[in-house]
Amino acid sequence: MAGARAVSLSVLDCDLAGEPASELLERRWFGLLSAITGLQAECRLLLEASELADVAWRRACLQLAEFEALRDVLEEQMSARHLQVRETSAA
Repeated sequence: MAGARAVSLSVLDCDLAGEPASELLERRWFGLLSAITGLQAECRLLLEASELADVAWRRACLQLAEFEALRDVLEEQMSARHLQVRETSAA
């Protein structure tokens, strides 16, 4: 940002009024300032969105791990129950 301000002062301090090439250069410069401002805002929004996505991803991974652990416990209980039913049927 400091570099942009330094450049803006040097461009504005020059007496370029009335020259078509100078006016075009100035319009381009101001156009770039506008584009830079827009891109800075977009970058801030994308950073915020990526941080929110990261938090959501971490939560989902934790929930997935919990569900997988619960599934494994249920599978063990079902296997034990099937063994118990077979042993009872065999006896």
